[in-house]
Amino acid sequence: MSDDTEKPNACETETGRHEIFVAPEEAGMRLDRLLANRLPTLSRRRIKSLIAQGALKNDGRTIVEASLRVKSSQTFAIEIPETRKQSLEAQPLELDILHEDSELLVLNKPAGLVIHPAAGTPDGTLVNALLAHCGDSLRQVGGEERCGIVHRLDKDTSGVLVAAKSEAAYNSLVSQFSSRQVSREYMALAWGALNPREGEIEGNIGRSPINRKKMAVLRTGGKPARTHYRSIRSYGAEAVSQLSCRLDSGRTHQIRVHLAHAGHPLLGDPLYGRRRPALLKQLPEQLSTALCAFPRQALHARTLGFEHPETGEWIDFTTDLPCDLKNLIKLLECL
Repeated sequence: MSDDTEKPNACETETGRHEIFVAPEEAGMRLDRLLANRLPTLSRRRIKSLIAQGALKNDGRTIVEASLRVKSSQTFAIEIPETRKQSLEAQPLELDILHEDSELLVLNKPAGLVIHPAAGTPDGTLVNALLAHCGDSLRQVGGEERCGIVHRLDKDTSGVLVAAKSEAAYNSLVSQFSSRQVSREYMALAWGALNPREGEIEGNIGRSPINRKKMAVLRTGGKPARTHYRSIRSYGAEAVSQLSCRLDSGRTHQIRVHLAHAGHPLLGDPLYGRRRPALLKQLPEQLSTALCAFPRQALHARTLGFEHPETGEWIDFTTDLPCDLKNLIKLLECL
């Protein structure tokens, strides 16, 4: 057989639906490596992302574990959407900047601001605003898709966020986040009272096999995650708790997922929250109506600390609660 013989399942274009048949000699191979071999124009990172998004199936069952060891004669079907490269535009948007120097920028992100352009939000994002503020040089920091963004906050989570302005700063900050050298504290309002009042919630987090829009605590697969929490105060005969949460890891939706898994979802969380009728009955009607109408998850990234990439000095930043959370707490304090 000549060296240029086409591999089984090879394809000229990677978009669309592809079926991957596992040959006997491929048995025991990691699933993401198998797919990378068969779909060579896709990076391992892109393949893992597609798996996490629920694009891969085996016998009609969604597969979410990139590390799965495949078996001979298995057939996997993957649906690869067409990717359209967006031209990121600089858009001058108001930014609440807490600190800025030649290497980095720290800001207080308001609820409602999306970090990166995506389907449904092509512009008006933090990346667009940073390009206008910092200039085109930011496009090369961490790659144009990142534009200096080191970590993310959910659209409706407010609070402290850092962005790098140089490649050296980006690499340093990414390394600090990856090795858990940064300090992060979140303030949250959750349903009910946690017992014990101080502790930790631990459980691997990955894409929910039931609802692909959600993350979940998984028995198998996912990535390790630990959230430390401390109850600051409870309101209304323990109907609502104010919590301080610190992260050992930074998984997607981590605090929201862990608290919901523990039976204490965040107030206002549209994805993981659920109303607690028994608890609402303990509250005055006006307050219960206000709690149910709160339009976002009650979560604020209050503090962020890290080592400055250039000076090595430890710096940290603390932000006040936004007005919507302050007003909600004032209502609760009236009980």
